[in-house]
Amino acid sequence: MVGGWGGRVPANGSGRFGTDQSLRAITGFTGHGSIALCAPSCQSRTRGLRPQAFAEDHPVPIRSLPPFRDLPAFLTFLEGKGQIHRIREPVSTVHTVTEIHRRVIEKGGPVLVFERPIRADGTISTIPLVTNLFGTVERVALGFGIGTEDLRPLGEALAELRSPSAPNSLRDLLKRLPLARAALRTRPAETSSAPVQEVVITGAEVDVTQIPVQTCWPGEPAPLITWPLVITCPPGEFEPTHANVGVYRMQVLGPDRLIMRWLAMRGGAQHFRRWQAQGRDMPVAVAIGTDPATILSAVMPLPEGISELTFAGLVRGERPRLTKAVSVPLMVPADAEIVIEGVVSATETAPEGPYGDHTGYYNSVEPFPVMRVTAITRKSKPVYLSTFTGRAPDEPSVMGAAMNEMFIPVVKRQFPEIVDVWLPPEACSYRIAVVAFKKSYPGHARRLMMALWSVLPQFTMTKLIIAVDADVKAREWSDVMWAVATRSDPSRDLLVLTDTPIDYLDFASPKAGLGGKLGIDATTKIGTETEREYGQVLGMSSDVAAVVDAIWPKLGLK
Repeated sequence: MVGGWGGRVPANGSGRFGTDQSLRAITGFTGHGSIALCAPSCQSRTRGLRPQAFAEDHPVPIRSLPPFRDLPAFLTFLEGKGQIHRIREPVSTVHTVTEIHRRVIEKGGPVLVFERPIRADGTISTIPLVTNLFGTVERVALGFGIGTEDLRPLGEALAELRSPSAPNSLRDLLKRLPLARAALRTRPAETSSAPVQEVVITGAEVDVTQIPVQTCWPGEPAPLITWPLVITCPPGEFEPTHANVGVYRMQVLGPDRLIMRWLAMRGGAQHFRRWQAQGRDMPVAVAIGTDPATILSAVMPLPEGISELTFAGLVRGERPRLTKAVSVPLMVPADAEIVIEGVVSATETAPEGPYGDHTGYYNSVEPFPVMRVTAITRKSKPVYLSTFTGRAPDEPSVMGAAMNEMFIPVVKRQFPEIVDVWLPPEACSYRIAVVAFKKSYPGHARRLMMALWSVLPQFTMTKLIIAVDADVKAREWSDVMWAVATRSDPSRDLLVLTDTPIDYLDFASPKAGLGGKLGIDATTKIGTETEREYGQVLGMSSDVAAVVDAIWPKLGLK
């Protein structure tokens, strides 16, 4: 497709995208390593969720579950596990769905399918509304095709993608060749047979308000699309390997107008600025209700140069099916439930908000770019995927807990002394971090905290780090508070920084986007850190513990 967009979409034919350069873009393969997340043979295995390794030094979980081609396939699988609850009673999308969802997620409840959602105008939609899809860590893992115990091995794969290690022998190199071949086999494939285009709506018939979009909280000005996968490309670079897929909430302004709310550092916003610099509107496609691998890839902190669409293929273990959008020069997931196509204006903005956010507060009203809808395509019988964002627990906080597990190998790749990292969901899943590590020298904790803030982008918005020894259980507040109370002194062990980058949404900071950070060294002091001798930690001997274990069943205690 060539025209006013100044670029091209890969043509039909072979259904292949790119060459060996695609492999490097997808996997970071530069002659010294690559990663695949699923072997071709795994698609027939449906039992067990234990990882297997392609190479001893590179444990990569192989999904035992078959790939879920689309959202309904995943829902059918979950229904077989008793994790779907269907609600046939008409329920309003204005606040009521949120309150039901909130109560269910607090109890670790099932996916909710509202079969007769009531739209904002009071009419009943024929499109079912699905919420709480990722309301448990187990379902997040299942979306990747693995068990919860395999989230960390999957993180090992992500760590290898971010910084591939060099092979240490010819044998090691040969072991990795199947990984490269598997990566090539999971590149996106183009298809002209797209279920998402069974119904195509263009022109005056376009009406986003026919979708049962939620209004989540009191005081919000309009319905808000909360699970959009926004697909963008730089000017003239429309191949899938160049695409960015991000989740940016979208306020409904009218039948064919939406607000695109993205923060400046996000990939979609970066693409937009390149189009804007040329004085051109940016083509955009919004996929709603894709397969779980594509959804999860869109929220993962992927390395630069790896497209979410191509990474989704690695996760699924099969080539993602993409198709040409009908009104913009972009490729979209062929098996999505709904796709909204359009252009983001280079000049027009509109006030967005206030809306409830993960902080537990409403955002302030700010101007963001307006998207004009040029087409809506969908399946003949789609479902609409939605969620709410608020104070934990919500789906973002649950997904954050799963991503926490996957993130640990990335951190340990940079800092091998780290034993565990916990990002408490109650602290917005990123504002407070507890880091357990093996302390080696005086000042080690302070140096590590400074390094985490400086080296890893994921810690940029973390305003409090508590550093504890390796013997402290980082995920148990009782243990952490014991360490803070017994191993830290306020006059010595507080590291305070001022005027540092901070979460733009943090209303506690004195300036928007600029605030302080606090580090607490709650480790045992060694060497020149103290002039006193630390006490010995209490603990029962292992011999006595073994004796009690042996007689416990006879004691009549639970």
